[in-house]
Amino acid sequence: MSSANATAGVATAAKNSVDPQVVDELLSHYLLLVLGVLSAAIAIWRVTTILTMYVRTVSSLNNNTQRYFAASSHKVSWFKRNIQYSPIFGKRHNREFQLSTAVNAGTLPTRLQLLFLIGYFATNIAFCVMTIDFSGPLRQVASLVRNRTGVLSVVNMIPLFLMAGRNNPLINLIGMSFDTFNLLHRWLGRIVILEALTHTLAFLVSNASTSSWSAAFQTVLKVPYMMWGFVATCAMVVIGIQASSIFRHAYYETFKIVHIILAIVSVAGLWYHLDLKRLVEIQYLYAVVALWAFDRAARFIRVGYHNFGSGGTKTLVQALPGGACRVTVTMARPWNFKPGQHAYLYMPAISLWQSHPFTVAWSEEAERPDGDQLPMDRRDVLTKRKTTLSFVIRSRTGFTGNLYSRASACIDGRMLTTCLVEGPYTGGQTMHSYGTVMLIAGGVGITQAVPHVRDLVAAYNNGTAAVRKLVLVWVIQSPEHLEWIRPWMTEILAMEKRREVLRIMLFVSRPRSTKEIHSPSATVQMFPGRPNIDTLLGIEMENQVGTLGVSVCGPGALSDEVRRSVRNKQYDGNIEFVEEAFSW
Repeated sequence: MSSANATAGVATAAKNSVDPQVVDELLSHYLLLVLGVLSAAIAIWRVTTILTMYVRTVSSLNNNTQRYFAASSHKVSWFKRNIQYSPIFGKRHNREFQLSTAVNAGTLPTRLQLLFLIGYFATNIAFCVMTIDFSGPLRQVASLVRNRTGVLSVVNMIPLFLMAGRNNPLINLIGMSFDTFNLLHRWLGRIVILEALTHTLAFLVSNASTSSWSAAFQTVLKVPYMMWGFVATCAMVVIGIQASSIFRHAYYETFKIVHIILAIVSVAGLWYHLDLKRLVEIQYLYAVVALWAFDRAARFIRVGYHNFGSGGTKTLVQALPGGACRVTVTMARPWNFKPGQHAYLYMPAISLWQSHPFTVAWSEEAERPDGDQLPMDRRDVLTKRKTTLSFVIRSRTGFTGNLYSRASACIDGRMLTTCLVEGPYTGGQTMHSYGTVMLIAGGVGITQAVPHVRDLVAAYNNGTAAVRKLVLVWVIQSPEHLEWIRPWMTEILAMEKRREVLRIMLFVSRPRSTKEIHSPSATVQMFPGRPNIDTLLGIEMENQVGTLGVSVCGPGALSDEVRRSVRNKQYDGNIEFVEEAFSW
């Protein structure tokens, strides 16, 4: 008994003798290790998925039935239905909770995303309290909590700023969508704010325990390094408030400017806080600043390379029926376009400093008609090529509303303006491995589907994809919305073997009369009302070829309905769901 007590006493003494700063540093390293392991696990998942899709594509090139890939696996179907594709409860995921027509409270994550967030939250909570003896004196406990949460808050700023960057290397490495990275950025920000707030409150509690709250605040305001830390915390708290969905969506352009200013204030305040105190945690802030500088430099280089030289970019904005603009940009340099890519547009005449993301709806390449001489080398070939990018921008408020108003006021609704294009940024996954592809779009979400349609029809002709059945479903409010993509659809409908593989179904939810509803052919059909997604999926699965890939881009309600239908049919065949969404 005495031996056991002695051992326990030695262990307790050893625990108490450990330098808290050493423990804090170790836990900060462990947190980075956790992030690294998570990234590696997701990267392995990504590589496995890519290999699976590659094998499926190659195996299906000369196989018109693809029966093996059409069959579902019970375990995989269960995982996709109940974890990967499932909202937290019910069917609501991408549809926003609206407090009024102008105010919404955001969206809910999927169960898989929720599990990740809970796990990371739990890890941070565990690291915040680990090895701290909460039965000790209040001042001592508060000091330990203060140091621990301060260190972890700075460490978490590294992935926070990484997720905020447009040139995030993890986007290609782990293949997460823009929407998911935005979700992680928001929740990492909340973790940083909570830990910074706990750090500040713990300091005040520690000081107030031996004097008073008034004296503690006076100390904060008089000591420079404390004052700068307090400034950083206050800026972070304001960021958390103004970045809430209610303010973010109602006043997005104002939010963005204020968000950047507050982020700079918080980083500057934290820099002085750490530097004046000579704290080693400033090394993590170096990484944060380096990530920010890298992203800004990469954006500057992208804009400069693609928009300057060879006469610069030329931009035509056309006002279209149905409250939308078609923006056509002739790039200064060639652009290797892939379906699903998006770019940021700078239009100084509309919005001086801001850029806005839009999906590239169409891309064409042609020779420049500015010379009769034959190209002598590769450089001459590239300079003679020109890439034209087209975007469809729906008029809302702010930038898009101003753009449409300016174009509408011009003669014939056509406006020439200056536009700088930043990109390209990675789009969604390729659809080449699916024997049956169903592309569902709502409204301006058609810009995501059209490039895939052209790409898949061309791949079918070339024998380089598994696709044997391609269905495009577009839900619009009025037939005049067809003008948004008419020139591109005319080109697609003229493609070789198009009738063998492509069917188009147009659903007009608000037709003015039945005369507006007419089907040009058996492969291009128009219907009044909204589509029954369950029925459409059921029809395709009756004669399914290979794996069925279902992609959706549109309003949240449509995306959630397609997600629900895909989940419910998981055991009927091998069906995969791809959601393209841009949440802010």
